[in-house]
Amino acid sequence: MTKPYIPPEAGLKPITDRDRKASPLAGACFALFIVIGLFSTLYATSFGKLNLFPKGIAWSPFLQGDVSQAFALALADAPVPSSAARVERGVSWVVAGDLGPRVRRGAPGWLFLGDELTVHRQPQRNATQRKVDVLKVQKTLSAKGIKLLVVVVPDKTRIEASQLGMLHRPSRYAQRASQWVTDLNSSGIDALDLTDTLAAFKQKHTAAFLKSDSHWTEQGAQAAAIAVSAEVLRLKITPSPAQTWVVDKRIDSRRSGDLIRLAGVDWLPTGLQPEQDIAQETSFKVDNRKNNAPGFSAQSVVSTSTDDLFGDTDLPNIVVIGTSYSRTSNFVAFIEKELNAKVANLARSGGDFSGAMNAYLSSVAFKKTPPKLVIWEIPERVLQQSASKDSIQ
Repeated sequence: MTKPYIPPEAGLKPITDRDRKASPLAGACFALFIVIGLFSTLYATSFGKLNLFPKGIAWSPFLQGDVSQAFALALADAPVPSSAARVERGVSWVVAGDLGPRVRRGAPGWLFLGDELTVHRQPQRNATQRKVDVLKVQKTLSAKGIKLLVVVVPDKTRIEASQLGMLHRPSRYAQRASQWVTDLNSSGIDALDLTDTLAAFKQKHTAAFLKSDSHWTEQGAQAAAIAVSAEVLRLKITPSPAQTWVVDKRIDSRRSGDLIRLAGVDWLPTGLQPEQDIAQETSFKVDNRKNNAPGFSAQSVVSTSTDDLFGDTDLPNIVVIGTSYSRTSNFVAFIEKELNAKVANLARSGGDFSGAMNAYLSSVAFKKTPPKLVIWEIPERVLQQSASKDSIQ
């Protein structure tokens, strides 16, 4: 008896004889990929190139899933997965113009950080917790006679809104930075929102931020440094040690932005990558003629870092704590130039809200050589992020 013909379900391709012949090869390739990945991971782990448990193993974090989460994140850095991910990112960009989940394309040539456009759960609660943390820091600093100046860096998507193209910045973010700074001021905390400064600069110039980078241009950083320096003087802080900086030279050079690296396509040939910036780079030198004038104390040209804070007899009385904004485009160097003094730069790239501040408050530099003023630079995008794992300890 002949069986009735039953057509395949709509949308499903029937298995052909060629599929059956090719399946062993596909299975063998997949098995080979798994084996190579396993042995490369074991090799990297054995020789200390990969730590699968960067935060250690403890019972409480294990029950909360933190250990397995850290394991999964570490496993993504294993040789085979990381290489496969790099290839996938490059192919996705070249073929489909896709830059992954964290980088967004705006107007032609412009890239933006997706974090700036993310709508967070319980935003006001998170912002309030950030304020509580700032009050906690102020209390700790005040106990040592240290003043605090909070500086909020507005989002690139705010200042360069005209370059967003098809991207949409939530309207609820219109007052995010200004309202938070106002709340700090009303609580007795000196705080400065750089939105007006950078917006005014943007109106007079082409851009305040780099196209392929999440940070400001040197010109934008200089405008911000001038505003911050004016606020320092308003607080009646006398910067020391005195040192006059002058511009040595300025050049324009090609700069591969951090958004290109974040998208994972920086390994591609330059011609296949997103458009890179031509950015100004300034180098400074000490004006010894002014430093040798009567009453002026000459100092070393070397910039101040954490290591410089010990053993010196003439330490900077101003410290900058913050993120990569304070480490790029000569932001702190421009502050030094405006104040005619050395400034300690203890910012940390990727520090978000609390990274650099937690490190500083637990350091010997803070305990043994407290300054007169701490400038705390905070990016706007972190103000409403969850504070569960990014708070002041």
